[in-house]
Amino acid sequence: MGTHKRRFGDRNDGRLIRTLDPFFKIIPYIMRTRIDAQTYYDDKIEFDNIEEYIRAKRNAGIKNIGFLHVIIAVLVRTLSQKPGLNRFIAGQRIYARNEILISLAVKKKLHPDSPETTIKLKFNPEDTIFDVVEKLNAAIAENKKIDNSNDTDKIAKLIMYCPGFIVKFLIWTIRVLDYHRLMPMALNELSPFHTSAFVTDLGSIGIQPVFHHLYEFGTTSIFVAFGAKVKQRVIDKENNIVERKYINIKAVTDERIVDGYYFASSFKLLRNLMQHPESLELPPEKVYEDIM
Repeated sequence: MGTHKRRFGDRNDGRLIRTLDPFFKIIPYIMRTRIDAQTYYDDKIEFDNIEEYIRAKRNAGIKNIGFLHVIIAVLVRTLSQKPGLNRFIAGQRIYARNEILISLAVKKKLHPDSPETTIKLKFNPEDTIFDVVEKLNAAIAENKKIDNSNDTDKIAKLIMYCPGFIVKFLIWTIRVLDYHRLMPMALNELSPFHTSAFVTDLGSIGIQPVFHHLYEFGTTSIFVAFGAKVKQRVIDKENNIVERKYINIKAVTDERIVDGYYFASSFKLLRNLMQHPESLELPPEKVYEDIM
């Protein structure tokens, strides 16, 4: 995402942040795992204006746009404005990720026996919601084909031909290489667990979101889940009881990447963008880079 020259200590997928306060640098040695550093964010977003926006875009000819596109476009825009969210911990060091990457699981058919695959998409910081719709729809259409397997599926299938002890050794080897900044970029690109954020759409199967844990394998620092829309009666500004539609959103984050104030301001930005999805139709006025 930047034009920084690679220096000793950087990784293929990120650059080491060197100007952090010493106390912040020591945190990954105190909280050594993502499970130890997980924080939980729970919010509900009013859905009426988002629904109107989606309906208007569909009437305008964008047929396959939905809330999944909106939330991914919001995440891409938030990461372009709040680059600290795109950090990750590896080898007890804090890195700024080089790209904006979003991973999500795709069920080929809504059936219990249908296979599931995982896709990882690369976005540009300047991408609009229209770019997100185009990239996401193309990837989902390709990966929903029953007879299609992406490169990640093929590698997983190949590894699982091996006996269990070899599989354990291969995964251990990858973990060690990743810890010491030696994992080949080709493996990094295939791994859905080396990503800016993981997103799961539980509304598509009609349930409410869960707090999904962060993976110890890989470098994911954010996991976002959202559920089916719900109706609630609330009191408006004129003290009238009105019915509103909401979407529940839950996020699990690695608290070691930024402080609480940064997280709070980021979630406020995310909420504001979701309330005004039309702002995503234009590229951001400015893209911010993380500190050195």
